[in-house]
Amino acid sequence: MIFLKILLICLAVLVGIPLLIVAFLLIFSAPISRKKEYESESAFYRFMLNMCVYIAMKMFRIKPEVKGLEKLPKNSPVLFVGNHRSGFDPIVTMYILQKYKIIYVSKPENFRYPAVGKIMWRCRYMAIDRENPRNAIKTICRAAELLGEGGVSVGVYPEGTRSRDGSILPFHNGVFKIAQKANVPIAVIALSGTEKISKNPFRKNRVKLTVAEVISADEVQDLSTSEIGERVKSAIEAALYEAEG
Repeated sequence: MIFLKILLICLAVLVGIPLLIVAFLLIFSAPISRKKEYESESAFYRFMLNMCVYIAMKMFRIKPEVKGLEKLPKNSPVLFVGNHRSGFDPIVTMYILQKYKIIYVSKPENFRYPAVGKIMWRCRYMAIDRENPRNAIKTICRAAELLGEGGVSVGVYPEGTRSRDGSILPFHNGVFKIAQKANVPIAVIALSGTEKISKNPFRKNRVKLTVAEVISADEVQDLSTSEIGERVKSAIEAALYEAEG
């Protein structure tokens, strides 16, 4: 009888805690309007977003191995660019680089998720519609403005979508204009192992994040976007080769 009570209590805790978290997110995300463009950072909603990232890392038992953090600027906004293999890529990156307060440029569908999509919007994540050139240019200019304000960094995936086989897809080089307009350095991130997480959700998932290279703001100004794209791609390929063999 005692064993049954203990079992029921454990079951209630396992079911109850996730429900409480979901309820908490739904309640506090309710006032957020996707029709409004927020001008300032919210410490509260940034905390909520970081909490979601932390929960995801622990729930999926993600164990990151990090290399090259010493290359990053200490007190400067950065445009983070990297390869894209999984929906876990920004989660791992945000977890490791939390102090940079990364604002991601993302596809519009990601903002339709209940609660989390609205929290991302309140943290000034930006939707980019690559099928609409005018919208894409507006988003690039907005991202450059945020970087120019200081206090936050911006993250983009130049491939524009996830690679299903791990190979690097052709880049949309226009995203590098963000760094040129804002006059900030570009940090090149190489991620490996994230594509396996959804296949092994109950095992320890080891992933590797490498800061492959940082292209200085002066170099960014001197290079064309296609030249930046080639340099970013080469840096990612070299880092992935070293990480994966």
